[in-house]
Amino acid sequence: MPGIKSLRVGKIVIGGKQPAFILGPCVIESEKFVWRMAEAIAKICAAEKVDFIFKASYDKANRTSVNSFRGIGPREGCDILAAIGRELKIPTTTDVHSPDEAEMAGEKIDLLQIPAFLCRQTDLLRAVAETGRPINVKKGQFLAPWDVKNIASKLSAFGSNQFCFTERGTTFGYNNLVADMRSLFWIREQGYPVIFDATHSVQRPAGGGDITSGDGELAPILARAAMAAGCDGIFMEVHENPGRARSDAAVQVPLKNLPKHLRMLKAIHAAVS
Repeated sequence: MPGIKSLRVGKIVIGGKQPAFILGPCVIESEKFVWRMAEAIAKICAAEKVDFIFKASYDKANRTSVNSFRGIGPREGCDILAAIGRELKIPTTTDVHSPDEAEMAGEKIDLLQIPAFLCRQTDLLRAVAETGRPINVKKGQFLAPWDVKNIASKLSAFGSNQFCFTERGTTFGYNNLVADMRSLFWIREQGYPVIFDATHSVQRPAGGGDITSGDGELAPILARAAMAAGCDGIFMEVHENPGRARSDAAVQVPLKNLPKHLRMLKAIHAAVS
């Protein structure tokens, strides 16, 4: 296996000796909400001696229904996340959906995320690469793990060598995904750091008719399996009250359970590294 091309996001190294964690709610439901979540997660991570990247989306542009809550918008969302990063001294990440959004977010956000459905959009990849920011590409549910080399080639051609991939499940029939732990090995085998998205991997896309359902209780289990399989970090959406979440209510991990999950994941990483 070739050496992993690690990338640095603030003081966090993805592909380094310690596991990386990307934690936060699915979407910015309000300014007060996202500040409350950031402060709570930061407190927990400090107690557990875990560095993390705070995640929250300003816009969920691929909701199942036109009536679903999307977020508060890119400009306000980026301003809030930038303020959280400055105040709490933590790196932040969010999705970008267009070249214009990439340019705007690139001025304020530490790690730019390419949504899974947009992972092959050449103009978006170019725009994100041109910001000079580190990039996290969600592997599309429709892609084989070895196909990420084509995305990597595009990013390299556009001048970026600071990127990683996130495995978030593969389409398995209708309204279902499967998390194939072999994917983590095959992506790393190509030399790219790989994060495992525990919450989106247990989705059942559009499984509720006009909403996405899922098996949230399985997210921590798959996170443990992925850590044992040798991934470079875990992406996990966390909410203070998942049942009342305005997006991905079925799969977000309860905030109160985060400490025990972090302890377990750290222990597994220590055992296999």
